[in-house]
Amino acid sequence: MKQDIDQINVIPLVDVMLVLLVIVLTTATFISTGQIPVNLAKAKAVGDRKDVPIVITLTSEGNLFVNDTPIPDGSLPSTLLTESRESAVVVRADKVTVLEKFVALVDEIRGLGFQQVSLEVIRVP
Repeated sequence: MKQDIDQINVIPLVDVMLVLLVIVLTTATFISTGQIPVNLAKAKAVGDRKDVPIVITLTSEGNLFVNDTPIPDGSLPSTLLTESRESAVVVRADKVTVLEKFVALVDEIRGLGFQQVSLEVIRVP
């Protein structure tokens, strides 16, 4: 007795699609968040930049990162030595960072000759 198949078994298709959905959602969360966890401050007006700036991250513990590379204390001037002084610098500071550390960092960057220093924030509606 041979039986004709007149329906498609969709259960394996659904299983494969669910696995693919989990993979896509997992990788999307890793892509959307940066490597360095920083809770940015919020602002209503945010400017959009078209050029690629130098990104300096200041964590809540006081650790410094330049373009996601950890920088030891006191070596920021030597790290920025090779960068053009006309480059824009974006400072990503954790919202619980002590204001004194942030001001000292911006003062040091400006003292090295960088004039375009800005703060990265999260835009709130």
